[in-house]
Amino acid sequence: MKRAADVRGSLTVRAAIILSCHTIGLAVIRALGTKGVPILAVHFNKTDMGQVSRYVNESFAAPHPEGDEERFLALLEDLADRYPNSLLIPADDPSLVVVSRNKARLSRRLTVGCTDWAVTEKFIDKKMTYALAKELGIPIPKTVLPESENDIVRHGESIGYPLIVKPCVSHSYYRAFRRKLVLAENCDQLVTAYRDAAEIGIEMMLQEYIPGDDGMGANYNSYFWEGEPLVEFTAEKVRLSPSRFGIPSVVVSKHVPEVIEPGRSILRAMGFSGYSCTEFKKDVRDGVYKLMEVNGRHNRSASLSLACGINFPWLQYRHLLHGELPVIGSMLPGVYWIDEFKDAFAVMRCLKNREAKLAHCLQPYLRSNVFSVFDISDVKPFLKRCGDALRTMFLPASAGHAYAIVGLDLIDTLHDCCMMFPYA
Repeated sequence: MKRAADVRGSLTVRAAIILSCHTIGLAVIRALGTKGVPILAVHFNKTDMGQVSRYVNESFAAPHPEGDEERFLALLEDLADRYPNSLLIPADDPSLVVVSRNKARLSRRLTVGCTDWAVTEKFIDKKMTYALAKELGIPIPKTVLPESENDIVRHGESIGYPLIVKPCVSHSYYRAFRRKLVLAENCDQLVTAYRDAAEIGIEMMLQEYIPGDDGMGANYNSYFWEGEPLVEFTAEKVRLSPSRFGIPSVVVSKHVPEVIEPGRSILRAMGFSGYSCTEFKKDVRDGVYKLMEVNGRHNRSASLSLACGINFPWLQYRHLLHGELPVIGSMLPGVYWIDEFKDAFAVMRCLKNREAKLAHCLQPYLRSNVFSVFDISDVKPFLKRCGDALRTMFLPASAGHAYAIVGLDLIDTLHDCCMMFPYA
């Protein structure tokens, strides 16, 4: 890997600084790297596999943006001095929040690829997202925001069980509890989940549970500018890990017309510009897609659109640095994106619970597909991911090693697997 000084002297085009190099960041690195864009990778975890991609010119270890914001910003300003006018792309929510809040400061020497905080707050804080959707008449699950613990029993009874106990700010909750939300089957579970979050100051919502299998989810991906969608791409979720409320392990490109207009409406109302992924879930009770969240950054399955002929990071780069407005392109349907690490356990679950036959589970692997990490032309991130997982399995938890994030991720996945065999 080149030294920073060597890279600085060799750059003939403006660089892209990618913040966070895990699944999302890796996809962005590859999307831009294959176009010849110099990549500066900033990672907060040693297990971020994107930092070893062949397309990375230089990688930089940084403090966690929400753990030491000032040192994180100082690193970015140092990069701005060395690589002025580079494109800064936050590839996860913690870095997005810090960069957005400090966009004016960073924009003095960098081109910042995210929205102003006044817009970012509307999708980072889900209570604001749902309030806006309700004003617009966009279907959402029944959602209430309890003001105190005294409210939750009453609200729980009005919504009905099971219900979702969901954080207003997802990434803060996930960092603390390693889960996205809690499905409360009764009042005791509701109160416990609410108290756990309240103890560390995380605001929670109560939300109606929308029944339906993993395949009911859909994504509206788009590049917006001045209130208009310049490029649009839709996809359907196939499997989640863990099931129902987990992270997508398989997604397929598909035309889902029902989510396009509500997706456009919420982004226009937010005043959003740039790339986003807006998520919906189809309610099997009435057949209506309900808005779940807006992700105002590149998403986990970002490499799917690239495999379908739409390179969103490259469009963003050309637009923000060279003023070239993207044009609407056509998507290739029927291409699968697979998180090869999480989907192994999702397939095991499906087979054990007889949710699907083996041939159906293997279908994404036998059709046109792209993997989240494995790429024969850029294999080091896959090898690093495997190596980090093995270290986690064999190093003692008390050793204080640097693989905590992968360890927790692996524990989450293994926990899902163990839940399939509760009496083993």
